[in-house]
Amino acid sequence: MPALPLDQLQISHKDLKTGKLRTSPALTWKWKTDRYFALYKPPPKDNIPALVVDSWNACTTFVANDLDWLLALLHDKFWCQVVFNETLQKCLDSYLHYVPRNFDQWVAPAPEVIDMEKGLHRSVFLAFLHMSTHKESKDHFISPSAFGEILYNNFQFDIPKILDLRVLFGKGNSPLLQKMIGNIFIQQPSYYNDLDETMPTILQVFSNILQHCGLQGDGACATPQKLEERARLTPSDMPLLELKDIVLYLCDTCTTLWAFPDIFPLACPTFQKHDFCYRLASFYEIAIPKLESAIKKRRLEDSKLLGDLWQRLSHSRKKLLEIFHILLNQICLLPVLESSCDNIQGFVEAFLQIFGSLLQEKRSLRNYDALFPVADDVSLLQQASSALDETRTAYILQAVESAWEGVDQRKATDAKDPPVAEHPNGVMEAVSRPSSLRQNSEEEECLGAAAAPGPAVCGVEPDSLISQVKDLLPDLGEGFILAWLKHSSYDLEQVINNILEGRLAPALCQLDRGLDRRVKPDPTPLLTSRHNIFQNVEFDVLSRDSVDLSRVHKGRRKQESARSLLNDKRGWRRYEQYSVLVEEVPVQPAEDSPYDCEDEYDAAFDGSPVGAHDADSGDELLSRRPFTIPQALRTEVPRGGQEEDEEEEEAEDEAPTPDHFAQDPAALRGKAEARRVAFLARKGYRHDSSTAVAGSPRGHGQSRETTQERRKKEAQATRANHNRRAVADRKGSKGMIPS
Repeated sequence: MPALPLDQLQISHKDLKTGKLRTSPALTWKWKTDRYFALYKPPPKDNIPALVVDSWNACTTFVANDLDWLLALLHDKFWCQVVFNETLQKCLDSYLHYVPRNFDQWVAPAPEVIDMEKGLHRSVFLAFLHMSTHKESKDHFISPSAFGEILYNNFQFDIPKILDLRVLFGKGNSPLLQKMIGNIFIQQPSYYNDLDETMPTILQVFSNILQHCGLQGDGACATPQKLEERARLTPSDMPLLELKDIVLYLCDTCTTLWAFPDIFPLACPTFQKHDFCYRLASFYEIAIPKLESAIKKRRLEDSKLLGDLWQRLSHSRKKLLEIFHILLNQICLLPVLESSCDNIQGFVEAFLQIFGSLLQEKRSLRNYDALFPVADDVSLLQQASSALDETRTAYILQAVESAWEGVDQRKATDAKDPPVAEHPNGVMEAVSRPSSLRQNSEEEECLGAAAAPGPAVCGVEPDSLISQVKDLLPDLGEGFILAWLKHSSYDLEQVINNILEGRLAPALCQLDRGLDRRVKPDPTPLLTSRHNIFQNVEFDVLSRDSVDLSRVHKGRRKQESARSLLNDKRGWRRYEQYSVLVEEVPVQPAEDSPYDCEDEYDAAFDGSPVGAHDADSGDELLSRRPFTIPQALRTEVPRGGQEEDEEEEEAEDEAPTPDHFAQDPAALRGKAEARRVAFLARKGYRHDSSTAVAGSPRGHGQSRETTQERRKKEAQATRANHNRRAVADRKGSKGMIPS
């Protein structure tokens, strides 16, 4: 008998009051064990008394033991606890809420705390994995429809939980997590509707960040500021701790949003239904530059904290660009590669519309093109679709190129080499170096990889900035001003403000305020930078001080005789070892032969019996082939069709030998007429066989063909431009022709 699913299984048991056997569903509150699951608390930070650490260890041990007990239950007992024990859900929710993320500020505690965290982390993941599986074996399973109802109606999973699960357990568990989330959405499609309803809340997060920063985006729905409300500060004016909260909030949001579509690509169309790509690029264009500028201007504050904020902001930038790439790849590019040629036009149009809406976002386009070149995506679409709109494509590529105008850091350098950004405390360092925070390998790879420095100052720009400072403070030296500009990344306003307020950096306090600017010598003078065909030759007096004068010969050399050239044995030793050269070869005088010839000819084959052993007869060897006129010397013969050539050849064969002395004129006219008729026939003209117009003698009647031909002639005479005189007279009578 096949096993029944748990939602249909009935269990027989003895009633405690009556003692009779009764049957009850296997999944009911009666089989729930009364057990209280303790709530999880965040781990203690560093420099905490040992008593607090011991208390946390005891509480965490209770939670770990409860979860181990839960995982050891049988299939029906486990699901009774999951469905009907509310404290279990509160315990799991508390862990998702309070456990530190990889990007949180969390100083590594004692080793025993780390070990306890690892064990509890594994138990929580196994509990959620068990809850998302509806079939453990062929004997223990739940029907898919009932499983979906249990998850959805009892709030076992929701969209925030799924987002947290991806962030917490994504490292090393991506295949399991992908199957887990995919099974949840397959068995209960209502989660797609929940994700659709959650998107406005996710977009509201970006609007809230812009509102707290005193910025306003296209998608923001901020209300007008009230009169009694405190003025909204910009990132440059707000306190450092408030700026820290905004950056941490942004880092958490970007990492969570990046993790979900990366593990579950089927959610990308739901994201794009709310125009997520445009809202993401608009937020990036408005918020990221302001936050970068705010961190760079706070160089005199806590340098360690500013360095941490800079890395988190760089990490957020990278994740925002990767979110855009994942959505674009799943919505437009992958369907083009997987679909047939007849179904890709809609995806190509979606690609053009997305980039068409981002043309004004110059910074977003530039940074995205640095990581994921747009030209590669366009090339892919051009290969897949022959109906791609070339005008719109060229316009998008031109917009991307214009976004790079005025930026010294080219995209080829950005894409291949890790960019070097200036740390807020004034130290130049590679932004892509590993963080001192608790980061996994995946996060270390992209920490600050998207951070790009501002345009470099070169040429006459430093001179212009120095002159502007000297206009306000003429007593300062150019060297002192240049040192301040370099220290402040050539921020003119910050330099003037710090000098007026007396806030000198420790590295610049010892400098003389009247220090002049050092003039750098030209590293490449004219003589050393000269390059021509005589560069570094033996007699180049500009590149070397001494020249071997014995190698210099003035005037014309004495001509050498042939005997002196033959006596020159400088190259003899090179070929002597191969035994290919000898001094002289004696020639023995041969005896006189009757066959000797004084003419110069090649006698190499005199001794070879050419043709002596062949089977051909002597006549064939002596016979010559007929003479053929070369193609270049032949006279050109007009080429017609193949059939005409055959007819002409037959006509020539049949015709008698022409006698050009005297011919019959009638025969010549007949031949000319025949040639004319043949020519007109080849051109497509029909022969006018109107001989019936002549007709029979008068009184004998006319045939039908003669009557028809005469009518055609009469019609042609009256209507085919043969009545020009009558028409001219009529026009002249009406005054249409001047006299």
